[in-house]
Amino acid sequence: MTDQAIGIWILLGGFFGLMLLRVPIAFALGLSSVATAAFLGLPMLMVGQRMVNGLFSFTFLAVPFFILVGNIMTEGGISDRLVKFSDVLVGRFRGGLAQGNIVASTFFGGISGSSVADVASIGSFLIPAMKQRGYTPEYAVAVTVTSSVQGVLIPPSQNMIYYALAAGGLPISQLFLAGYVPGLLLAVALMGLCWFMAAKYDHPRGARYTFRSGLAALGSASIGLFTIVIIIGGILAGIFTATESAAVAVVYALLVTGLIYRTMTPATFRRVMSGTLKSLSMVTAILMTSSVFGFLLSYLQVPAMLSGAILAVSDNPVVILLLINLLLLGLGMLMDMGVLILILTPILLPIAKTVGMDPVQFCIVMMVNLGIGLVTPPVGISLIVGCGIGRVSIERTIKTLAPFYLIMLAVLLLVTFVPALTLTLPALVQ
Repeated sequence: MTDQAIGIWILLGGFFGLMLLRVPIAFALGLSSVATAAFLGLPMLMVGQRMVNGLFSFTFLAVPFFILVGNIMTEGGISDRLVKFSDVLVGRFRGGLAQGNIVASTFFGGISGSSVADVASIGSFLIPAMKQRGYTPEYAVAVTVTSSVQGVLIPPSQNMIYYALAAGGLPISQLFLAGYVPGLLLAVALMGLCWFMAAKYDHPRGARYTFRSGLAALGSASIGLFTIVIIIGGILAGIFTATESAAVAVVYALLVTGLIYRTMTPATFRRVMSGTLKSLSMVTAILMTSSVFGFLLSYLQVPAMLSGAILAVSDNPVVILLLINLLLLGLGMLMDMGVLILILTPILLPIAKTVGMDPVQFCIVMMVNLGIGLVTPPVGISLIVGCGIGRVSIERTIKTLAPFYLIMLAVLLLVTFVPALTLTLPALVQ
């Protein structure tokens, strides 16, 4: 066996072995990288430099701000206002609370950028509310977790920033715009399924609101939703970079929750900062170790070998894209989304380009694939959180999730094979 083959076994085998032992991902990446570099005789100074260089990006500065603004709006009470506004819009229809759940996730995804935050925040009171209205716990969890996938599609999405970094610096504004149509398509598809389920199982209607109460709910929610205008509008108008817009959004969110909603108490602020620092420390460690891990993958020519293996199966672009989707779906069920984006983008993006897929479109394909992984066992963290809130087992929920998975897979295929869904909006705004 050659040194190259042994190095690959140490790098990949060590990483997956440590993962199976439940070693934190950052340590699994770092330890397997150090062991591989030592075997190959590479200087440890170079390993350290690669780790530090992983953070030398102005784009990366947007990550802590987006994490912070999401936490501020989550802890600051925006989620319950979004739920009430969503209930005003669709609650009067049969199955209206399930429809409102999806609408609320659509709005919340444009603020938090996180599927897990969506489930934890909106699900914490919508899942119990749905159970009280007569929905089964499994159905309440299924609606909540699948609609939360919009959080990784509708900007601002932290995961799109990771992709931009891993892809070599793609324009974040283009990636953000590309996520809108697929995100809304997923919302409409899920709402269609909920409408069908409501008619089949006679789900209850929600309360009707007067015109005045509806306007009040809109006014209260719109203050928080203006955060989206600051982030996306500022970037598209050329007023801010992505990093600057995130920083301005943090200031705005603090003013709204502190002076208007009056929910940002000193205790809440400490909780926000503590949660942000924990998330940021984890993200920073993963970015540093994945940088050297990715370098070693390239050094050992793993991307070229995988590309050759996939292209050897078929030269048909449809088959190749289906194989990439299957690979992403399988790994998305087993590993953290952010880590997979950082590791797999340099490997799979060149293959996607080979068959004519635009890097912006491939970003959304990857987001949908790995978003499905967030709600799929065994490591679907959003599903785990949702089942914990609903106090129902994953095994029981999976049966109810079956039609939701079919809907998400249909959206995935449309995003994969209809480029206009992702590329039209960025092209119009250029």
